[in-house]
Amino acid sequence: MDWLDNDEGPIYQDDLIAEIVNLYPETVPYLASIGMHCIGCHSAQFETLQEACSVHGLKCWRVLDQLNAIVTGEDKPVQ
Repeated sequence: MDWLDNDEGPIYQDDLIAEIVNLYPETVPYLASIGMHCIGCHSAQFETLQEACSVHGLKCWRVLDQLNAIVTGEDKPVQ
């Protein structure tokens, strides 16, 4: 399943970083690898994935696609 085609997934662009990390701790290594070290900071409690991507200069759809691949077990190359 391609998350971009269906616009569905366990993780959405409006989800808070803290919620993503708490629900899916397996996403932490990927988030850290792309420079999103905010996973442990206070702003993660209030910042959405889309906002965090914007702050870090990342394309949200790419990060979202990769995160959903991680949590669903799809084998995708890290972008």
